[in-house]
Amino acid sequence: MREERGMIAGDLDVRETLTLWGTVAGNVRVGLGGKFYLRGTVYGSVRVEPGGRANLLGSVKGNVSLDEETKVIVSGLIAGNAVNKGGRLYIERSASILGKVRTDAGKTVVEKKTTPAKSK
Repeated sequence: MREERGMIAGDLDVRETLTLWGTVAGNVRVGLGGKFYLRGTVYGSVRVEPGGRANLLGSVKGNVSLDEETKVIVSGLIAGNAVNKGGRLYIERSASILGKVRTDAGKTVVEKKTTPAKSK
């Protein structure tokens, strides 16, 4: 497992287990064998290709897209759209998606946000 801290200028291609505690000033592509744990910010988009996995605890300023045979868990913020093209997309209650969630294929689960009970 690899950890990166600080800023990465340009695009990032993930083909191994990587935890990012910083920022990417570009797009991220997670390919076969890649497991991407985002605890910082991606200023571009994230694309997860077949065989890739991502756990997005930080923020993505662009879109997130999933191909077939992928898995993505969103706990943080996606400023763009989340598009599932055949993978498994799980959006936790704590997540915020400012764009749209679209499922072309695959399975998408969105946990419902709870509202506090009104007191009398």
